[in-house]
Amino acid sequence: MARYQMKQKWISWGDDYVVRNEQGEETFFIDGKKWSLSAKLSFQDMQGNELAYISQKLLAWGPTFEISRSGSLFAVIKLRNFLGGRVVFSIDVPGPNDLTAEGNFFSREYTFTRGARTVARVSKTYFSWTDTYGIDVSSGEDDILLIASAVVIDQCVSRGK
Repeated sequence: MARYQMKQKWISWGDDYVVRNEQGEETFFIDGKKWSLSAKLSFQDMQGNELAYISQKLLAWGPTFEISRSGSLFAVIKLRNFLGGRVVFSIDVPGPNDLTAEGNFFSREYTFTRGARTVARVSKTYFSWTDTYGIDVSSGEDDILLIASAVVIDQCVSRGK
């Protein structure tokens, strides 16, 4: 299992996040684009190489985000249900690998599943000026997809996008 900490930067010109690995080393940087009508974020390694690009679709029924890799659409994330504090997102990826993210709005606890199998857990830390999440990813899973999906959920739930 890989363990990460995703923390929103307190002072930035956009929705920027830093992701650290279990040893506390900065592993990824998510650069939120400034001056945009919709959310646009570049998911990068620490050398500045773009690993994925997250963009919000403006003309969609409900919050919808796309994740692209190497210029090609890789996943579509949609808010499916928001009832009584429970939130459900669908993550549509190529092939039979679709995911569901389900959690509680108030406690900011999420579980990613593929069928009946849990593939990742996300938990918010409250003792910080900015949003900080712990992300546990099961071995053999797509860390970048799951972290990018956690960013989308934070954008939707925390900022009402």
